[in-house]
Amino acid sequence: MTLPSDLGRPAYGTATLADVLPGAATALGVPVERGDLPADPLDLVAALGGARRVAVLLVDGLGADLVRAHADLAPTLAALAAPVGDLSAPCPSTTPVSLTTLGTGLPPGSHGVLGFVTIQPGERDPGGEDRTLNHVQWADDPDPRVWQPRRSVFEQAAASGVEVTAVAPYAFAGSGLTDAAYRGARYAGTVGPGDLAAVLLQALAAGPRTLVYGYTAELDLTGHVRGVDSASWRAQLALVDRLVETVVAGLPEDAALLVTADHGMLDVPAETRLDLDAEPDLADGVRLLAGEPRARYLHAVPGAEADLLDRWRTVLGDRAWVAGRDEAIASGVFGPVDDALAARIGDVVALARGTWALTATEREPGPSRLIGYHGSLTATELAIPLLTARGRALG
Repeated sequence: MTLPSDLGRPAYGTATLADVLPGAATALGVPVERGDLPADPLDLVAALGGARRVAVLLVDGLGADLVRAHADLAPTLAALAAPVGDLSAPCPSTTPVSLTTLGTGLPPGSHGVLGFVTIQPGERDPGGEDRTLNHVQWADDPDPRVWQPRRSVFEQAAASGVEVTAVAPYAFAGSGLTDAAYRGARYAGTVGPGDLAAVLLQALAAGPRTLVYGYTAELDLTGHVRGVDSASWRAQLALVDRLVETVVAGLPEDAALLVTADHGMLDVPAETRLDLDAEPDLADGVRLLAGEPRARYLHAVPGAEADLLDRWRTVLGDRAWVAGRDEAIASGVFGPVDDALAARIGDVVALARGTWALTATEREPGPSRLIGYHGSLTATELAIPLLTARGRALG
């Protein structure tokens, strides 16, 4: 089963978020290993112009379409160079998948963080129910180094003598996702955007060769709660632009900045929300509902896989691309999937089309009340920017 024309397949190893950090590390002289994928498909060695210090700033939710639509609110971002055009987020286009894809330089099918919420295959809670893992609430169970054992680009850079720092909120220090995605980087916790800018610039100057990663979450949170078509979101974008302006102004002469994102976002109106808790036909045969409203994983009662797939295809129609696990893997949306990781993907995969969201108002009341969403493979969700600025000595 092929993808519908309105959903895209990330081109891992060509122009995706997975290709950013390997290219940045290569520009610093790190011999990056990422299996069969090239080390620097974006030619960041040329784009960074001999930089000895590189900062990668990821703005959560800063979709490329949104940047273009609001260039007047973000003049600094609009003025930065875009040497390779838009990149693609991974699948699903959601934060924990994207951050681990960035940090490892690998597609989701290789690193194993395959959704916002995924099943822990074979694990049961004390009540006998299947255990799930919410990757943004992950502490130390399962062990991050077992759940995601691949060597990060940060580890490879540190082993090559580069000073490596991750600059992100204090609240995320020591989390399972932080370990899975940023392993090998010294973690510098921050308390707000101004602190992020200052600590990032300090880290850039900490050694003769430095790789610094920065992360800011407020734009994404605002989009979820208020919507991207809101005064609140536009005001937050202006603050992001001021943050980037501060970093650009403070770049050391031999430093370069890359600005990117983890995914785009779109607003979901009431008329394109399908409440799974109000559709008993869609619950029949479902052992476990995972994923999120625009990227669902369904784990079937044993023996019900085929019936579940047929029923979801019939009921959802053109509201989502619905595929069995093997079909979804064969489509290439996750990149090559290691056999040991495949069971983390649902028996049935449902990726929303258009502005549809597959909410669950009883089981997931919080997520079902949001306005802005992402997770699927529409152009707006996948397209992310890669913008660059260089210090004065680099021209």
